[in-house]
Amino acid sequence: MSVLSIADVSVERSGLPIVRGATVAVARGAVTVLLGVNGAGKTTLLEGVSGAIPTTGGQITLEGVRIEKLRAWRRARAGLAHVEQNRTVFRDMSTEDNLRAACGPGVAVDEVLELFPELRKQISAPAGLLSGGEQQMLVVGRALLGRPKVLMIDEMSLGLAPIVVERLARAVRLLADSGVGVLLVEQFATLALGIADRAYVMARGEMVYAGDGKALLRDESLLRALYLGDTRV
Repeated sequence: MSVLSIADVSVERSGLPIVRGATVAVARGAVTVLLGVNGAGKTTLLEGVSGAIPTTGGQITLEGVRIEKLRAWRRARAGLAHVEQNRTVFRDMSTEDNLRAACGPGVAVDEVLELFPELRKQISAPAGLLSGGEQQMLVVGRALLGRPKVLMIDEMSLGLAPIVVERLARAVRLLADSGVGVLLVEQFATLALGIADRAYVMARGEMVYAGDGKALLRDESLLRALYLGDTRV
């Protein structure tokens, strides 16, 4: 059963249609991967779902409750977390204070440090001095402290070394296994599909594939055709 349902959603930027009729289902405890070339509309879709920009059509439901007309902060409070690709941290604050800023009553930062032990070594360091990989761990960990039902992560690997990306991918899989629904936009298709339960591919603002993630990983010719924009496959 889907914890997040995106049904026939359209999004515009500056009056231009960027996403047209997108439908995605994110299950609880599963990794759902959204793939596509740069400019396909993936980031725009996530921003529309989180409320960062308005949608122009369709429905978005979280645990069966429609949220597409809610403001972004209300969607977040309802359990929808969005980790954007710019890795925004409070640069002058310590790693610990960045995490504590996201804690609700009775929530401790220790669970993030268990998931990302790398941050424990940097707990007192200003967040602005962390490596790119550590900052990504920090923003993901900070989002988790809000106890989300769904975690959307946009371009997790952007600018990071492959070994760091693999480390983050393992953590994302663990998060899903703990019961969080994950919607992951990722440029490294093979890595993303390796941890995915379900996969979607966007091309020119529309969904051109929806199916099993492992099946798409095994079918290299199909994946290549989808990335090249061949919607006849």
